[in-house]
Amino acid sequence: MLDKTQIAKRIAREVKNGQYINLGIGIPTLVANYISENLEVVLQSENGLLGIGPFPTEDKIDPDLINAGKQTITMVKGSALFNSADSFAMIRGGHVHLTILGAMEVSENGDISNWKIPGKMVKGMGGAMDLVASAENIIVAMQHCSKDGQSKLLKECSLPITGIKCVKKIVTDLAVLDVLPEGGFKLLERAPGVSVEEIVSKTEGRLLVEGEIPEMVFD
Repeated sequence: MLDKTQIAKRIAREVKNGQYINLGIGIPTLVANYISENLEVVLQSENGLLGIGPFPTEDKIDPDLINAGKQTITMVKGSALFNSADSFAMIRGGHVHLTILGAMEVSENGDISNWKIPGKMVKGMGGAMDLVASAENIIVAMQHCSKDGQSKLLKECSLPITGIKCVKKIVTDLAVLDVLPEGGFKLLERAPGVSVEEIVSKTEGRLLVEGEIPEMVFD
């Protein structure tokens, strides 16, 4: 199975030149470290940052520069700082091409549940609902199963839904999958050493498997 770093590395391969990208908290923030230097992209954070770079080394940490997950970050040449109202205007105005989010559940129709943590008090959904309603493309980084072994790729979400029919692609610790327009997951790649049969057994939602499924390749 993939670790968090490998999930982030695989998602970084989905990034296209010229995109404005919002990285959600958790695994998605790691993607900033693995975007190809040959690409010109702009990373946005809803707390008012545009032009985020990789995570800082110990000697470059600035406690005043944090992302939405309260992690210290770096900023690239030409970056900008502004208030969160302007940041959400960018999001709601459809100016973010790609949003990468974590999730607790995704349904076969592309519904996502990622703000209500079972058994914990949550003050609100933050910017999640704005992001899933406004981005052109949404990729989810998540674990394929819960700690008790239950699938998190479901027929229908059981937790409160953040957005409906919005997820396009999912990268888990087991596989890369597309969400089909007509509904259902399509298996594209499998983690090294993970069999198709294991992925099928751990996916509750409808899963389409066509032909030979390649293993993910990491440089």
